[in-house]
Amino acid sequence: MSDVVTPNLIIAVALTAVTQAIQIGAYAARYAGVITGRIATAISLFSLLVTASRLASLFMVPSLGALADTPANFAQDHHLAVLPPDLLAHVDLQMRLIVAAGSVGVLAGALLLPVFLTMFVRGIGAFERLHSIPRALTRLLDPRVIGDLFSVLVHPPRLRLSSFPVGAVPRNLLIANTVLFAVYSVGVVAAFYASDIDLYARTTASGLSGLVNGVGTIAFALFIDPNTAFIVDQTVREERPRSDVATMIFWLIVTAFIGTLVAQLILTPAAHYIAAVAEFWITHFKH
Repeated sequence: MSDVVTPNLIIAVALTAVTQAIQIGAYAARYAGVITGRIATAISLFSLLVTASRLASLFMVPSLGALADTPANFAQDHHLAVLPPDLLAHVDLQMRLIVAAGSVGVLAGALLLPVFLTMFVRGIGAFERLHSIPRALTRLLDPRVIGDLFSVLVHPPRLRLSSFPVGAVPRNLLIANTVLFAVYSVGVVAAFYASDIDLYARTTASGLSGLVNGVGTIAFALFIDPNTAFIVDQTVREERPRSDVATMIFWLIVTAFIGTLVAQLILTPAAHYIAAVAEFWITHFKH
């Protein structure tokens, strides 16, 4: 196990967990918009947090690349056309640990959701007073704000499952969100995994994460973003109770977690799919 857990794996696991936690925390922005009545400002802060999570994922890519390159370089040094089965199993385990870190990140984001909500509500108020995102962010360093965040963390609100009826959320939204988190959890990981499955086309394979992530992008654009925005708009117009937004967020988190578990099932097929496309591309488009 000592050769499995390397510094690059630790970095990739940590950044994956942080990225997923931030993605879940971003859900609180919509609820903060409903609470404050500042939907546009809340969406802007939502975009800011999502951008931060994407920046964190960018730092993960070099670690993933190093994890994939190490066995590939070993094979090259020993004049092997493919990785030995035991070495490929080693890669498989490392990639699964990274995907599992995403599940941990979703749970961490869920536990921290009251903290994120408090941050967003405070952030919206600070932005309206200061008219500056950087200055509003500095308010998080205020001892009183830190105290409030700590209080929410230590004494989170008590919730009951009966408070979140699944019927209040469109079924296609929940299915699409499960698909989104499943494919996004494996997209980049599967691409680097594929680079070790097919050493001949490893550079091409490592750049083909979009073959998997594209499914998630379509799901987000067609089902998730429009439906969540519509539910929030209905709530603001008082056509829905505020509790429906909380219910939507709850089930989005549940399906996000389920999606990260489904990701374990599709990781290997996704990697082989990417490897096959990379091989086809190299074979048929040599010039």
